[in-house]
Amino acid sequence: MRILVTGGTGFLGGAFLRHARLAGHGLAMLSRRAPGVGLDGVRCLVGSLAEPPLAEIAEFGPEAVLHAAWVATPGVYLDSPENTNWLDWSRAFARRLPGLGVRHLTVLGTCIEYAITGQPLSEAQTPLDPRSPYARAKVALNQALESDLAGTGLGLAWARIFYPYGPGEHPARLASSLLAKLKAGQSIALRTPRSTKDYIHEDDVGRALLKVVEAGWHGPINIGTGTGVTVEELARTLAGLAGHPEAVVTAEEVVADPLDHVVADAARIKSLGWSPQVALVEGLRQLVEARRG
Repeated sequence: MRILVTGGTGFLGGAFLRHARLAGHGLAMLSRRAPGVGLDGVRCLVGSLAEPPLAEIAEFGPEAVLHAAWVATPGVYLDSPENTNWLDWSRAFARRLPGLGVRHLTVLGTCIEYAITGQPLSEAQTPLDPRSPYARAKVALNQALESDLAGTGLGLAWARIFYPYGPGEHPARLASSLLAKLKAGQSIALRTPRSTKDYIHEDDVGRALLKVVEAGWHGPINIGTGTGVTVEELARTLAGLAGHPEAVVTAEEVVADPLDHVVADAARIKSLGWSPQVALVEGLRQLVEARRG
């Protein structure tokens, strides 16, 4: 299959490309890099989402597109005014795809589109309640594309990503930021120790997204493990691996986390033959090794 990826130099787009290349797919990514053959044989099509190289995309002839590009800098993306730009650029880009012969589009959404109910978050049953500009933009794009692409013959998969981590993550993401404190000899005071999230290794995300694209899935699908892990468990596992198990303490003032239980109902992605392959302790060990030095 010929697959075009936006955001291929990013955290999750890059993970997808690694696994799609191993599976033997023909790959191209929209990029500002020099034209020609990119990393690991991935062809680079020079341009941006706002100004895509339509002639080059048509010449490549993608059958499927994975859209992973978006503003994603920790501490910035949730409230960034750029979310509106990405919504508009993404919608305009997707409208062009049927005319380029694309038959399937997978877009990365987010688990925080959902209302937080204290139960596993289900594509079919959990209502949406996006609270941030980021989540609202994602929901708006999904709804717009369902309308825009109706009757075009282009199938749309909406992949709601839970909490990815791994060696390729931004240093300000939770696991890496905790590890930086440990390396600096600082203690970690947990203010939301019981907050529970569905942490999924970047390689498991890449494999799951590949299953979605290969299956030509239509509709929303959670990309999560189905297993909840507390912040305290994550921090203590990291601290032990880093050789500083004593560094994790509970803060004097514990606060409520509005996103206190964000765990996927993973039945749909598992129905495609996927299951998580990287256990939390192994994934965190990889992160510790990648950050040594």
